[in-house]
Amino acid sequence: MTPETPDRLEATLAHAKKDGVTVEADGTSLRRYAHGVTLRPLTTHVDDRGSLTELFDERWGYPHPLVSANTFTIRPGVVKGWGLHKLHQDRYVVLHGEMEIVMYDPRPDSPTCGEVSHVYLSGANRVIVNVPEFVWHADRNIGSTDVLVVNFPTRPYDYENPDKYRLPLDTPHIPHRFPEGTVGN
Repeated sequence: MTPETPDRLEATLAHAKKDGVTVEADGTSLRRYAHGVTLRPLTTHVDDRGSLTELFDERWGYPHPLVSANTFTIRPGVVKGWGLHKLHQDRYVVLHGEMEIVMYDPRPDSPTCGEVSHVYLSGANRVIVNVPEFVWHADRNIGSTDVLVVNFPTRPYDYENPDKYRLPLDTPHIPHRFPEGTVGN
């Protein structure tokens, strides 16, 4: 070790930011989500023939029945959003790839009003997550392949009066910026 090594070490550490606590000792996440968001781990059964993942079961106690299902993809590096629904919730499951859902809660009576939260979904560790009504959300592919998502919205799509409101990705009304070079709609 040369005499200058400790100086380099101290110089770099002086500019470093120490990681904060993100999980409890038992592995429970300390992440705070927009009020009303729930995540439910999904069971995947694997055997020598392949796998089966349980995506939705009315016995899980969702307040809204299964009324519709659709699937969508997002290409690598692309964001779909910002979008908001007044009349229904989205319920997403990622089947393949990796996706970040960024949510902004503008609801005045919500305990998370004004907060931005992030949910990370992966086809390797499937969960079902709901996005409540009146919560802005953007879906970003954070992987290197197309992400494949199933959505079980709480209301069927209304072709004559779509329940979809949009803002541009760079809106000044949401305190979040996507990485430079991100492509969006």
